[in-house]
Amino acid sequence: MKIAKLETFDTAYVCFVKVTTDTGDVGWGQTSTYQADITAEIFHRQVAPYALGTEVADLEDTLRRIFEREHKFPGSYLRRAQAGLDTAVWDLRGKVAGKPVVSLLGGSPGKVRAYASSMKRDITPEDEAARFMKLRDEFGFDAFKWRVGAEVGRDQDEWPGRTEAVIPIVSKALGDDVEKLVDGNSCYSPKRAIEVGRMLEDNGISHFEEPCPYWEVDQTAEVRAALNLDVALTAWQLAIEHKAVDILQPDIMYLGGMYRTLEVCRMGERAGLPITPHAANLGLVTMCTMHLLRAIPNAGKYLEFSIEGLDYYPWQDGLFLNDPYRIEGGHAIVTDAPGWGVEINPDWLAKARHRVSEAT
Repeated sequence: MKIAKLETFDTAYVCFVKVTTDTGDVGWGQTSTYQADITAEIFHRQVAPYALGTEVADLEDTLRRIFEREHKFPGSYLRRAQAGLDTAVWDLRGKVAGKPVVSLLGGSPGKVRAYASSMKRDITPEDEAARFMKLRDEFGFDAFKWRVGAEVGRDQDEWPGRTEAVIPIVSKALGDDVEKLVDGNSCYSPKRAIEVGRMLEDNGISHFEEPCPYWEVDQTAEVRAALNLDVALTAWQLAIEHKAVDILQPDIMYLGGMYRTLEVCRMGERAGLPITPHAANLGLVTMCTMHLLRAIPNAGKYLEFSIEGLDYYPWQDGLFLNDPYRIEGGHAIVTDAPGWGVEINPDWLAKARHRVSEAT
C-alpha cells in the first residue's frame, strides 16, 4: 500500500493533511498550529516529494529520509510539516486495521486524567481562581495550571505584582486536595526563577514548567538543582544529559509526529523521567496526546487540556464534528473508534485553501 496523494487544507492557524493510498484508503492528520499556511507550503515542497510513492509501512524510514534530504533545514517548520504526514498515516493505519491508534501503539482505549490548563495572562488572579473553581465543580478537574511572569519576559511580569498575587490567590482558592502547576513560558533568569520557585513551594505548587528560556538548558538545570518541586521542559536530549528536569514535555506536532515523540518517550524511560506532553490547544494535538498517554509505560500523571474557548482561540471553531473533547470526572476519553477517532468538519475544509501533490 503506497502513498499516492497528499492534500492540505489550511488557514493561517490550522493545516489538515489528507493522505490517500493507491488502494483508495484515506487518513487525516494535522501539522502544528500557527503560520500553518507557511507550513503547508513547506509540506508540499519539502515533505510530499519524498513521501509520494513510498510504502505506508515504511513511514518511519520515510520520515528519516526527509530529514536527511533536507538536512540543511533542520528547524521547526520542517518538523511541523512532517507532523502532518506522520499523523495522517497513523490515522490511515488505524482505519485500515479497524483499530484506534492507541491500540497500534500497544495501549488501549479508556480514560486519561486531565489538568485544566489556562493560557491567559491578561486575567486577574481573582478571575483565574473563579473560573478554575467553576471548572472543578462542572467537570471534576482535580489538577490546574496557570501562568506566571510574562512570556519570554526577561524577568518582567505581565503587570507589576501579578505573579506575587496570582500564586497565593489561586492556590488558596483551590485548596489542598488538588494538584497545582504553573508555567513560566521562558520568562526568568535562574535567579528570578528560583525566587518564584520558592513562592511556589510555599504555596503547595508541585510543577514549574519552562522557568527559563527553553533553549538555555543549563539555566533550567540550575533552577532544578535549587528547588524541591518538579521542573519541566519541552526540550529533551540536552535536558536529560544535563539533568535539567524532572518531567519531559514533548509536543507531538512540534517534534514532527508520533514516531519522533516515541523516541523522546523512550529516552525519558531510560532516564527514569515521566512524560507529560505539551498540548496547548484543542486542535488534533490533544487527541494525539491522549492516545500516546494511554500507550507509553512512563506516562505522566495527566494530560494538558486547554480550557480556553473561542474568545482566546477563535480558530478552533468548527474544526471537528461531534466534539471529540469531552471531560467526565476530570478525565478525557480515548474511544475505540478507528484511527484518531475524530471527524474533521467538511464545512471547515470547504473554506480552507486546498492544495494537492500526487505521485507521478
